[in-house]
Amino acid sequence: MRLKINYTTTYTYDSPVPYALQQLRMTPKTGPGQTVLAWDLSILGGQKQVAFEDQFRNHTDLIAMDTSATELQITCTGEVETTSLNGVIGKNTSLTPLWVYGMPTEATTPGPEIRKLAQDIGKEQIDNDVAKMHRLSEVIRERVRYTLGQTDSSTNAEEALMSGHGVCQDHAQIMISAACILGYPARYVSGYLMMNDRVDQDASHAWCEVFVGTLGWVGFDVSNGYSPDDRYVRVAVGRDYHEASPVRGVRLGNSQERLCVSLQVQQ
Repeated sequence: MRLKINYTTTYTYDSPVPYALQQLRMTPKTGPGQTVLAWDLSILGGQKQVAFEDQFRNHTDLIAMDTSATELQITCTGEVETTSLNGVIGKNTSLTPLWVYGMPTEATTPGPEIRKLAQDIGKEQIDNDVAKMHRLSEVIRERVRYTLGQTDSSTNAEEALMSGHGVCQDHAQIMISAACILGYPARYVSGYLMMNDRVDQDASHAWCEVFVGTLGWVGFDVSNGYSPDDRYVRVAVGRDYHEASPVRGVRLGNSQERLCVSLQVQQ
């Protein structure tokens, strides 16, 4: 499938910003199941400082906002050819050792609820690793209803599970935390998804990948209840949302910020 992506993020401030630096992970790379045919990143109100691969080999751009500007607009456009791998990414060439993806972060450190969730799944008579992870995904989706506005980027996996509400970020982090307890390395994936019922979206998507035996990395989209197919474009991986988020930044001053995101993914 050939996907066209248009992604614009606009930051507006009520007064000039003396200094701001944004770290972007918006650019996909050619890899298993996807070939990047074209990609362009344009900036209004700022300048690209450097592009590099981070510790997880994600393409990363650093953007400095123009001095005393009141608006920064980041636009990505491109086309990606995708092939369905039924979620199986395989044992790819990542230089990051597997044990790193078994280490909890502040966002994925398990509490009593996640430990009980993992324990209950471990007690079920499921011999197949992939089937066990699908079952874990199913239970998380049943217990944590997809609800906007109930959590934010600071919500950790335990808090989201306890609240019973969350979004794709929360679903992924809960599954990462529980999978690691069960002995499976797991990682967070951010990217793009062509949705069946709409073109315009409010945000990019997120899911998780679990390393299961001879298959290697296998993707699980808890929010939708299945493994990624050719409607998905992988962009960045990390141990949690913070290590794979599309945009992270710092700024000086007391300006009030307003964020507007526009994303279209279509065939």
